[in-house]
Amino acid sequence: MKTVVLDGKTLGDDINLNIFGSETQVFETTPQELASDRISDADVVIVNKIKLNSENLSNAKNLKLICVAATGYDNIDIDYCLKNSIAVCNVKGYSTQSVAQLTVSMALSLVMHQREYCEFVRKGGYTKSGIANRLTPVYHEICGMTWGIIGLGNIGKQVARVAEALGCDVLGFKRTNDSVYNCTGLDYIMKKSDIISVHLPLSDETKGIISHDMIALMKPNAIFINVARGAIADEEALSEAVLNHKIGGIGIDVYSNEPFDNQHCYNKIKDLDNVILTPHIAWGAYEARVRCLNEIKLNIDSFFSGGNRNRIV
Repeated sequence: MKTVVLDGKTLGDDINLNIFGSETQVFETTPQELASDRISDADVVIVNKIKLNSENLSNAKNLKLICVAATGYDNIDIDYCLKNSIAVCNVKGYSTQSVAQLTVSMALSLVMHQREYCEFVRKGGYTKSGIANRLTPVYHEICGMTWGIIGLGNIGKQVARVAEALGCDVLGFKRTNDSVYNCTGLDYIMKKSDIISVHLPLSDETKGIISHDMIALMKPNAIFINVARGAIADEEALSEAVLNHKIGGIGIDVYSNEPFDNQHCYNKIKDLDNVILTPHIAWGAYEARVRCLNEIKLNIDSFFSGGNRNRIV
């Protein structure tokens, strides 16, 4: 059985990919145009970010199983796989703690204006000031703020638990009512929240759901955090809202094109103190990545034993 890993480098250099067996071929990266050739004789393909669709999957005559090294699988043509008897598995729950950790750290950093205070010390302003403390820019206690959580899956609920522990009131948005958290309309969350974080999968239903009009509803000091998928939000509208001081700040870990290019609208705001941009790291704590690979191995073993562990199709 031949296993091909298409983008091993996205999983980290410190992770052991030998767990998938001696016949595993690992490519650090795969340009989209080379995907077809590289999966042509594979029985199993392990992929993180590469798009697999009819253009390249049609050349994979031996392919039985695609393992996505993620929870989201919007990069896989599920309809094609279903029609051509190619099984697809994802990994659920492996990154909950990791993503929640970055979400909360972004929120706290932006609320505290931590970047500005650190820069004041680092550049010598504190030493030159002759004053024992500095209290501008003004920051506020997070306790008592309203935290709107868009998407109350495993990650959203973990963020909610931490937000409550910090003293926040939590509002949730999900397709069905939740027995624990107060769920309401998206427009209400955008209007009422001091902190908003997004934890939705990308689909036709969620693409662009954080629209220009929704962003316009936000409080002038509100903080917006997206650690889900870039295309869920109107990136241009977020950029303009920050530039025009319509919102308090943003923390973004995901982008509609990754990595974003020199023409991307976030280049206009990336150096601002109230902007935190990270390179799609939320899922990638060491422990989460080890957990992810172990789950993939279990998915493969289950499939070839007749099971359907974490099967999408």
